[in-house]
Amino acid sequence: MASVAGEQLKALRGRLGMTTRQVERLSQQVADTKNNPEFHISHAWLTNIETGEFTPSIFKLYTLSAIYRYKFADLLGLYGLRLDEMTKDILSIRLPTTHLIGKAADLEAEGLSLPTHFGPEFQLEKTSLLPRMIENWGKIPVSMVSHLNFGKALYGYIGLEDFTLYPLLRPGSFVEIDSRQNKIRPVRWRTEFERPIYFVELRDTYICSWCELDGDQLTAVPHPQSKQEVRRFQYPIQAEIVGRVTAVAMRLVGLEPELS
Repeated sequence: MASVAGEQLKALRGRLGMTTRQVERLSQQVADTKNNPEFHISHAWLTNIETGEFTPSIFKLYTLSAIYRYKFADLLGLYGLRLDEMTKDILSIRLPTTHLIGKAADLEAEGLSLPTHFGPEFQLEKTSLLPRMIENWGKIPVSMVSHLNFGKALYGYIGLEDFTLYPLLRPGSFVEIDSRQNKIRPVRWRTEFERPIYFVELRDTYICSWCELDGDQLTAVPHPQSKQEVRRFQYPIQAEIVGRVTAVAMRLVGLEPELS
């Protein structure tokens, strides 16, 4: 792969009509600006890169990106490193805790990235917020969703070991979180389906739970069928409200961890 990538780098240089000596001089400007010799590319080093003998470091690849006016991510792709596969690779790493996924989507100049497919290998064990851990993301025009408030929307994942609200929220579920609703307020509810659910950040983990607040005492209330204990935390020192859960994507049939 290094030899093929080297040939493509040589072709990029050729299109600009530049010699390796010219690239060397321009790279020195970058190194001087960054005050870091790692950005410098000598004539001999560039020749070895183009013949596939050497693989450039991220610093030298950055310099070539600047000189050749070629996207850094695309240069990484020449060596088989595709940044758009990061979310898929993250999904393959199984985590045991509940966690935040992060912002629902990032607005970009050319469009909005939205999840279109969740990989079957997604089997994280714990609950948390994550940085967009979805296998495939599709692009749609910003104008089509400009009325939606993606800036405050977060996704969370209920870890496979988190049975706090089981069976209402099964381990392995995705939840949407409205971070604007980060205060526990009195709400009238008639059934467990109407009772507000909150995503809570603790010192070293996250939980998704019903909550009650009495002064500076926050109580995480589990589902009565979950066999989990009621937990109490000093608020907001030991626990902070990330937001209220407003939607859930949950598998109804499939293998589940056994309750302990």
